[in-house]
Amino acid sequence: MSFLRGGQIQRLPIGTRKGPLEVPLPTEKDWPKDDEEDHVLVDPDEELDSLPQPYRMINKLVDLLFDQAWEIIEERNVLREAESSQIQLTVYPPLGEIQLNKMPTCMAVSQDYVFIGGAKGFSIYNLYNAKRIYAWEKLKVDVTSIWATDLGNEILIAPLDEMGIIRLFYFYKDGLYLVKVINEGDDTSKQTTCIKMEISQGGDFVAFLLQGAGDVWLDVYKLPKETWLKEVEHPQLTSNPKKKVRQLQLNTLGPTSADHLEMDINVCFKGDIKLTLPVYTMKIKPPKPVTGTTFKSPLEVFAKIEDCYGLGSGQNHFIKDSQWERQAEIFNASYRKCLDGEWEEEPLSTATFYFLLPSCLFAMPTEVKGPSGMACVLGVHWSRSHNFFLYSLNRTLKDKADPEGVWPCAAPIVASQLSCSSSYLVLACEDGVLTLWDLAKGFPLGVAALPQGCFCQSIHFLRYFLVHKGQNMYPEDPVKSQMKCVVLCTDASLHLVEASGTQGPTVSVLVERPVKHLEKTICAVAPVPALPGMVLIFSKNGSVCLMDVAKPETICAFAPPGGFPLEAPWEPVFVVSRHHPCFLLRGDYSQDTESTDDAEIQYSVFYFNFEACPFLENISKNCTIPQRDLDDMAFPQALPLEKRCERFLQNSYRKLEKNPEKEQEHWTRLRRYSCLLQRENFKKEAATTLGSEKVSVTGQPLPGH
Repeated sequence: MSFLRGGQIQRLPIGTRKGPLEVPLPTEKDWPKDDEEDHVLVDPDEELDSLPQPYRMINKLVDLLFDQAWEIIEERNVLREAESSQIQLTVYPPLGEIQLNKMPTCMAVSQDYVFIGGAKGFSIYNLYNAKRIYAWEKLKVDVTSIWATDLGNEILIAPLDEMGIIRLFYFYKDGLYLVKVINEGDDTSKQTTCIKMEISQGGDFVAFLLQGAGDVWLDVYKLPKETWLKEVEHPQLTSNPKKKVRQLQLNTLGPTSADHLEMDINVCFKGDIKLTLPVYTMKIKPPKPVTGTTFKSPLEVFAKIEDCYGLGSGQNHFIKDSQWERQAEIFNASYRKCLDGEWEEEPLSTATFYFLLPSCLFAMPTEVKGPSGMACVLGVHWSRSHNFFLYSLNRTLKDKADPEGVWPCAAPIVASQLSCSSSYLVLACEDGVLTLWDLAKGFPLGVAALPQGCFCQSIHFLRYFLVHKGQNMYPEDPVKSQMKCVVLCTDASLHLVEASGTQGPTVSVLVERPVKHLEKTICAVAPVPALPGMVLIFSKNGSVCLMDVAKPETICAFAPPGGFPLEAPWEPVFVVSRHHPCFLLRGDYSQDTESTDDAEIQYSVFYFNFEACPFLENISKNCTIPQRDLDDMAFPQALPLEKRCERFLQNSYRKLEKNPEKEQEHWTRLRRYSCLLQRENFKKEAATTLGSEKVSVTGQPLPGH
């Protein structure tokens, strides 16, 4: 849209012009004379005549649209080439399906049972053949969360409904028993709400995080497991024999094994048998805000502290109100621009808590009798708090609930996780720093910092594994002071954190933060205990992939049938079994059905078995390496300390045997060193004897003694 013309003066580009920009005139005849310095003479053969307005603006818009379209075309070509060169993952369908006429809201797996919460209650299903063996539906609202803990031969079930009321159920053989409704009250105006709960390993203690009337606190109970077992095996009241259990045969996509048919038992709810109630032991409240001191001297501060309880929490200090006020004034003056405007009401503090087993850090009192695996300490950290508090569980309700220990951090703790064995703990602060603790040995494994701009969202422990001949393997014997975990960050990046007792922790990137393809954003991560070094990754686009963190690479994918998309891909409802090679995933209702009646809409929970995949079956069945093979291989990190010392001495002795002259030299050096030590010891004994004789004669020690 321009043509050549000779002898024309051309304006400099905008990027090289000096002075403020001016609105161009409709024509170029009225250029000001003082703009001559912005004009240069160009070669008449290469000169283009500028178009008058408004055609010049139209020309620029057309060029801009062309450039943008060309960028989009290039980006799509690059994406198409990347997809064509990328290895297509094998997608495996589910092995089984549980069909429901109401949408499931939560799931839990324990032993060989699946517990699915939904409308008005929860149901119990057989894990192998997808049969429903009992349904407890006596609520007026839906169940939103459910927990199931294996107690050995029994299972403790805790469903939480929409009203925030949580109940404890005891499941043993063919009976379901209601133990206690934890927070149901007669006065609705004083109704408390349960936020979360945690059961100790072995089921000796349980803790509930409750809130109500503008306050939040932790209630801790001790569970009488042995008494429950006696009461259900020798009940004083018998349940109604006329009660019949409703059963529903559900569809399965795969064959049912004959080995598990004997699990089809008749389960009934035995509400007439009252079990012993849990023992209320402790109530823990959030730490009070730090305010000005009333103490007049530092001695009064130390006198307030009894047996070092709460030392380090910041509650007992010698900072006056005037100092706090002065600090607040300085802060407000420095950040006045950021503080201007309306402030939202600060939410109630929430807590994350774990039951910790006895170790070098937490010793069980000698007067307390209990099993070796019983929890003895409750670890708690509150939101917006720097401290991790430790509370002893060996107390009664009359005892004062003060922390026995405090672990302060440099920044507020935003996330944490305890390993399944209760041997390792990770504390993540809001500045992206992770503190790794070896609770069994009683020392920190190290401090690791996530890459700049990455902040922890969740932590997931992996069972420690080794790479042997290109395959991930679990050591047969427990490994000490060795841990691995994956960290999902707020920017959807995924990292692997490894730590050893002799080496510092390392952080490696597994999945980068998505920049262009936001549909691949990671929403959830779940380790697969049945497959060493494997994790399930749930993405925003609804894809479910299995990743090997050792390589790292994606191995395969899992997907429900085409007519059943995920209900909410950004918040998937799933559960991974700890003892079986499978996981369950909730799908949306079938889009193939044209019915609009809610009663006819079918929801599904899909059962995926890793052993149904040919190459995963071999990994699942051969995932353990014997200890004798480790002794013959170069895996010192998987050996206990005694074995490592023995191997070191044996290797040193073998080296000496190969060189007799060096062996004789070593023995000679050891003899000389032994003689030197004996001579020094003799001198010390002689000096001590002489000094004692002088004192006995004169009654006073000599100078220098």
